[in-house]
Amino acid sequence: MAMGGELRKVLVVGGGGREDALGWALSRSTQAATGGVELWFYPGNAGTLRWGRNLTRDELASFSAAGEESERLTAWAVHQGIDLAVIGPEAYLAAGLADRLRAVGVGVVGPGRAGAQIESSKAWAKKFMTRHGIPTARYRTFTRTELAKAREFVKSLRTPPVIKADGLAGGKGVTVTESTDEALQVLEELFVRNALGEAGNCLVIEERMTGREVSLLVLTDGHTLAILPEAQDHKRIGEGDTGPNTGGMGAYSPVPFFSDPVREEVIHRILLPTLRGLAAEGIAYRGVIYAGLMLTADGPKVVEFNCRFGDPETQVILPRLEMDWLALFSAVAKGNLDGYLQSCSQARRLFPAGTGGSRVPAVWQLVPQVGAALAVVIASEGYPGSYQTGFPVEGLAALCELQQVYLFHAGTRVGSAGRVLTAGGRVLNLVGVGESLAEARARAYEAVARVRFANQYYRRDIGYQVCSQPSGTLVARRGS
Repeated sequence: MAMGGELRKVLVVGGGGREDALGWALSRSTQAATGGVELWFYPGNAGTLRWGRNLTRDELASFSAAGEESERLTAWAVHQGIDLAVIGPEAYLAAGLADRLRAVGVGVVGPGRAGAQIESSKAWAKKFMTRHGIPTARYRTFTRTELAKAREFVKSLRTPPVIKADGLAGGKGVTVTESTDEALQVLEELFVRNALGEAGNCLVIEERMTGREVSLLVLTDGHTLAILPEAQDHKRIGEGDTGPNTGGMGAYSPVPFFSDPVREEVIHRILLPTLRGLAAEGIAYRGVIYAGLMLTADGPKVVEFNCRFGDPETQVILPRLEMDWLALFSAVAKGNLDGYLQSCSQARRLFPAGTGGSRVPAVWQLVPQVGAALAVVIASEGYPGSYQTGFPVEGLAALCELQQVYLFHAGTRVGSAGRVLTAGGRVLNLVGVGESLAEARARAYEAVARVRFANQYYRRDIGYQVCSQPSGTLVARRGS
């Protein structure tokens, strides 16, 4: 990796709203401000061109047609002299891209294939949690050949279960069933009709937990934890959290009911056991651990682990933190996170390494300087099912008139005439920031009203669970 004031080349892998937000954050780093950073995106989108250059799939194929995608991308990174890679999508991590890049000397924010199993295999993750005493819902796993046993298990449950495809399914592999009949129908779709292909070869059927959900992301180099501000995602396509799951239709941060005592309980009961468990199993983990949590009457429990930044959680977390993200990511990649945070004014040590035993990692909290942020996703009508693309996006220039609003592109591309066109299911992320969630929400929806394209769809109730509370209860706590 490049050191000191040398030119640093950074690759952000992915082409969604998360990657556009990561590019925005990296472009604001101290070194980038002096022109010392060259940002690349693969494959990127129309928005990432604001921060750097896009490497398209066609360009990568013309560079090297041999080998699988991760192998070709690694060869390109060596040829280009990439120093640091930040990998967004879980599929690349599960395919071992981080392993390949590290093997050729590129620093990486993202776990290797072994660590990525916490997301790429729901069955592996459940067994991992059981082995290390991490609280989660009770469950059983079934393979495609065990359909009859799975049916009997579903019928034996007192309440409708949650059914999860073991493999990666692009955010569409989890069904929270409302009845036994629906659960049996899901089994039929996945095991008999093969609705999710190989991702559905094995299913995790678990009890449905009751409580409120929170996403808590941490950065780690395998030895130290840096706790990011919490967020809440809106997974369902319909207002009032109805309809099928999507990759996420909006998010907000902070989450008012996620108190400091609950955060501390999550650290001690979930995050530290997870880090220790990975180390005990010989997994060197450098990247993001995303804990999807359910705050139950019995305490916080893990709904799922992800091995990367969330989307759209990233889009509301990054604007709240005035960090030098290039320096922070470099510390993660180099295994020097604790050393870097000791000199970082935006970090607060919660307890040092060695507290309670020499094997306890240092734990830091990244303190937000912005009170609140709320993101609304504008999608293509029909998503998460079939939808049309190629429609011109109007009104983007008008967003420049708004204060405390950020635009992050997701499914967009630049057309032949230089116009921004829709190119995916989730198209744009409009993020409002402010002292309170109510202010952030108002700004986000003001921005949404200025953007339009044919067949657009968005939820009008992002943040409804907290923004409907009485006035005065939503002011975010400012870091000191």
